[in-house]
Amino acid sequence: MRYMLIIHVDEAGWPRLTPEQQRDGMAAYAAFTEALVQAGALVGSGRLQPSEGGRTVRVKDGRRQILDGPFAETKEVIGGYFLIEASDMNAAVDWAARCPAAGHGAVEVRALRPA
Repeated sequence: MRYMLIIHVDEAGWPRLTPEQQRDGMAAYAAFTEALVQAGALVGSGRLQPSEGGRTVRVKDGRRQILDGPFAETKEVIGGYFLIEASDMNAAVDWAARCPAAGHGAVEVRALRPA
């Protein structure tokens, strides 16, 4: 079954890191990605541009409402994702716990609906 590991992070945190901490962070994500590849679990992954460049779209009474950036009452935003294959939710949660974001943000695990 496929699961989406949705990465929630504080966007303001990355620029506050030293260059060495940023390198270590990137290395941790590279190692996690490689572990997924070696296990045959990685379907896809991606990083998102900063939320300030995004838009939130709603349609009410037939009219579009478009807001700049995310519209959430939270400090953390979705920063990226991993789409994985796992035998069940417990296995997907195990992968999420290994993701570096679990140590500095949060990783939401959601099963994909069958097509």
